[in-house]
Amino acid sequence: MLTRSLGTTGPRVSALGLGCMGMSALYGEADREEAVATIHAALEAGVTLLDTGDFYGMGHNEMLIGEALRSAPAARREQALVSVKFGALRDPAGAWSGYDGRPAAVHNFAAYSLQRLGVDHIDVYRIARVDPDVPIEETVGAIAELVEKGYVRHIGLSEAGAGTVRRAAATAPIADLQIEYSLISRGIEDEILPATRELGIGITAYGVLSRGLISGHFTQDRQLAANDFRAHSPRFQGENLQHNLNLVEALRKIAEQKGVSVAQIAIAWALSRGEDIVPLVGARTRERLTEALGALDVVLETADLTAIEDAVPAGAAAGDRYPSAQMAYLDSER
Repeated sequence: MLTRSLGTTGPRVSALGLGCMGMSALYGEADREEAVATIHAALEAGVTLLDTGDFYGMGHNEMLIGEALRSAPAARREQALVSVKFGALRDPAGAWSGYDGRPAAVHNFAAYSLQRLGVDHIDVYRIARVDPDVPIEETVGAIAELVEKGYVRHIGLSEAGAGTVRRAAATAPIADLQIEYSLISRGIEDEILPATRELGIGITAYGVLSRGLISGHFTQDRQLAANDFRAHSPRFQGENLQHNLNLVEALRKIAEQKGVSVAQIAIAWALSRGEDIVPLVGARTRERLTEALGALDVVLETADLTAIEDAVPAGAAAGDRYPSAQMAYLDSER
């Protein structure tokens, strides 16, 4: 399988990573047995990067990955690299209540994650969102202490702006920045991507199918559970949804001409953006995983890329990628 560098200071990983969040939270109910089988199938197919967060299902997702790793063949288990996000605070009802990037909290979060995952080290560790009340130098410095002690292998960032990335990189080696990037979420191209490339920092791109919106499988009449993030996401509401699904239909015509699925051409586009970009696919089932892996065989010629970007131009999506309160925070980071 194709391999890519997760930054000049990080490990080499598979061309696609597996984002495991949906197996535990934010997208309605998931099947635990199928989730474990999907992780096993991903490892068997050569996927090495497994992404999680300690707040996904309040620890459920880490325990799920730990179970999958323990029950996987030794050779597959050893090839797995686990990326963990920390710092997002939630209450017992699941509501969000900010971020905590204080050094003592960083060490505390790591201790719990190591236990839930059942591992002696975390491969890539990152704060889920920058804590506005704690200098990024202090948060990154705390992760660097964990690296020195052997509990963490590499330091990552998540949804950080270019200025924050530069400050973090001046503090300690940064392996990668995890951030949303897809055909309809291209905000990193102006300032963030040039900064990471200048600094030799890789990108792990989440949301490459925009939470299923540009997968080719989402329909206007789909009913979403109250605990499904998309039920509250601006891009999935009313006229925004119809506008965005029209973009998908334009993309579908190109996919059909190539003899591939909409999801595969959207993932292939993300893969085409550079060797320093590793798309995370959020497959919750083996069927969706198989479809996503098929993107590795899609060859996009210059004419194909032009057609794709004509069909879905940068900035064409209707609606923000998060509700207003979260967008206000993210905009402040930019």
